[in-house]
Amino acid sequence: MIDALIIGGGPAGLMPAEVLSAAGHSVTITDAMPTVGRKFLMAGKSGLNLTKAEDFGTFQTAYGESRAILKPILSAFGPDDVSAWAEGLGQTVFTGTTGRVFPTKMKSSPLLRAWLARLTEQGVTIQTRWRWTGWTKDDTGDVATFDTPDGPATISAKTTILAMGGASWKRLGSDGQWAGHLLDAVAPFQPANVGFTVPWSDHMTQHFGAAVKGCEMRAGDLTSRGEFVVSSKGIEGGGIYTVSAAIRDGASLVLDLLPDMSVVDITAKLRDPKGKQSTANTLRKALKLNPIKRALLNEFGHDSGLSLAETIKALPFPSMSPRPIDEAISTAGGVRFDALTDDLMLKSRNGVYCVGEMLDWEAPTGGYLITACLATGRHAGLAAARQLQTSQP
Repeated sequence: MIDALIIGGGPAGLMPAEVLSAAGHSVTITDAMPTVGRKFLMAGKSGLNLTKAEDFGTFQTAYGESRAILKPILSAFGPDDVSAWAEGLGQTVFTGTTGRVFPTKMKSSPLLRAWLARLTEQGVTIQTRWRWTGWTKDDTGDVATFDTPDGPATISAKTTILAMGGASWKRLGSDGQWAGHLLDAVAPFQPANVGFTVPWSDHMTQHFGAAVKGCEMRAGDLTSRGEFVVSSKGIEGGGIYTVSAAIRDGASLVLDLLPDMSVVDITAKLRDPKGKQSTANTLRKALKLNPIKRALLNEFGHDSGLSLAETIKALPFPSMSPRPIDEAISTAGGVRFDALTDDLMLKSRNGVYCVGEMLDWEAPTGGYLITACLATGRHAGLAAARQLQTSQP
C-alpha cells in the first residue's frame, strides 16, 4: 500500500504530489492520457499566464460566488507564492503591463520539465494511460480501479487526491467522466470562459476574424475592457470570457463602443454643421470608429430605441447561447463545496480529496484558473500529509 495516490496529472495533481513527496511520503500519480500536463501545455502555447499580480482584495473577487470559500486557500498560496514557486523551479517570471505574470521563456514546457524533474528526484511514480474507473474493496478497504494498457489494475493507498479536471477539452483529458462515480457530490457542469453563438446577417461575413478592441462589455454585474473576435460561429476571446458567466446565466451583453467618451461628447462629434457628410463618414472620420465597430453598430443598433450617441454607448446584443461545453476554456459545476470538508476532503469518503477544476468554482482567464488549481492542490496535499502523519503508529 502506498501513502498517496493522485489521480490526474495536471497542475492541481502535480502540486499535491510535490507537497506529499517532499514530506517523505510515497506518491503515485495516474493519468488517463499518454503524458501528463497536456492542458497545461496547451495553455502555454500563446504564453503561460501563471497568475495575476494585483491587490489580494481585487484578486479574490475574480472567483465570484466561491471567493469566500477559496479565500483562505488562496491567501496561503496566492500570486506572489506562485511566482516564487516558479522561480524556485529555475523559471524566472515577469509581470506585464496588465499585471499578468508569465515565465520569461513564455511557454509551459520548460516549467513542466523542471517540475517533473523535481518530482522524479523526490521519488514520485507516474503511470500514464491509466483511466480511473472507480473503487472496489479488498481486505485493506477501498481500492482504486483502473483501465490500463495491460488490462485492469488496482492501487491501494492510505490517502487519495482526485485531480481530474472539469468537463471541457476532452482531447486533452478533461472529459468529466469521473462525475458518474461521485454523483451525490456533483453540481451539473456548465461552460465557463466560453464564446457565444451569434446569428449574423450576411453583411458580417466580410468581418469574420476581426478583433474588436477598445470597447467595454457589460453583462449583469460584470464588466470587461478586453478584446474579442468576431467569427462565423459568433464571438469569442478574453474580453467575452470575463463576462461569459453572466451572459450564460441570462444577462444581456451591452457593448460600449467608445468607453472613454460621454454621450454628450459623442453627440457633439456627430453634429455636421454643413450637413454634407453621411452618417457612415461621420462615424469613421469624427468618431474614428473602425470597420468592425461600424459593422456591429449597423448589425444591432437599428432597433435599440436610443439615439445614435446612446446606442454607441450601449449597443445591445441579442440573446445568445454559449458554445458547446467542450469548446469552453474551463467549466463551472463539479464537486460541490458543501460535500467537502474545509480540507477539501469528501465528507462521504474519508481520506479522499478533490482539487482543481473538479471543484464547483469558476474564474476568468488571466492567471486566476492556474493559481486556484495550484492553491487547492497544495491545500489538499498539506491536509493529506497531516492525515498521514497522525495515522502513523
